[in-house]
Amino acid sequence: MANDSGCPVDHSTYTGPMPSHHPQLPAGASLAGGADGCPVDHSKWAGKGRAAAGAAAGAAAGDQQTLNPNNMMPNLSQDMAAGQTAPLSTERTVSGIPKADGGRWEYPSPQQFYNALKRKGKEAPEEAIDVMVDIHNFLNEECWTEIRKWESKYHCDCKSLKLVKFQGRPDELSPKAWFYTTFMGADRPFDRHDWTVDRCGTRVRYVIDYYEGVNQSNVDEPVFGVDVRPALDSPTAVMDRLKAGASELWSRFFG
Repeated sequence: MANDSGCPVDHSTYTGPMPSHHPQLPAGASLAGGADGCPVDHSKWAGKGRAAAGAAAGAAAGDQQTLNPNNMMPNLSQDMAAGQTAPLSTERTVSGIPKADGGRWEYPSPQQFYNALKRKGKEAPEEAIDVMVDIHNFLNEECWTEIRKWESKYHCDCKSLKLVKFQGRPDELSPKAWFYTTFMGADRPFDRHDWTVDRCGTRVRYVIDYYEGVNQSNVDEPVFGVDVRPALDSPTAVMDRLKAGASELWSRFFG
């Protein structure tokens, strides 16, 4: 997304193929993707899955001089790129994620998505762009759903949760990701984002690590793991994480 309608997920730094082995996802990570509940048209995905999965995980950045401080993303052009053989849709989809100043965040159009990938020199097959955008948008919605789960469980008194801003930090491992990659043998997440949420007047930071998941079907489709949790930067967040951890242990041994 561009300007105040920027997109909450920018995975443009990830270009590798999906691995054949399953990464050891951290506790609390949930899988997103696959055929069940996924809006992606997998008939269009056949033969493109591994090549497109890395680029499709998010919208890329463009001209760095026009970065918006709310989303750390630039303006994204709707014009056809040099060498593009066919026009792509310039229609943008409104997300289900509320903005702090009213309305909802918007996703980039297929044309904006294509231009962003081309500008950064990443693989951008025109015939796969629609699928890439579907995956990108789906990941956004999954992350917001996970945040709402946290909020409804521990702060159900707030009924008007909003996303204020977000920032991609792909080169910085979160403390939890560092622990799991260093001591538990987990694969490194391919991206990290920090989302700032307005909880009825209180700003709360969430950390999101993005992992590749295992594909257990015979269809060439992407599967991602998202580990979404409050950042440990306030006593309230620490208590929420402790309660969630205790609940998980109870369910594991006594549930």
